[in-house]
Amino acid sequence: MAKLYSKETVAITKMAPKKETIDFLLNFSKAFSVVKIGKAKFEIIAN
Repeated sequence: MAKLYSKETVAITKMAPKKETIDFLLNFSKAFSVVKIGKAKFEIIAN
């Protein structure tokens, strides 16, 4: 089992998300809303 793990460490910069990914998630979160009516929840994405 120990052979499955690498002794090398991954640099933090290699794990950073791309700017496009961050922009997509921010725009999605701005357009996404949840409306609760009674016991039902409706997810709305306003494009």
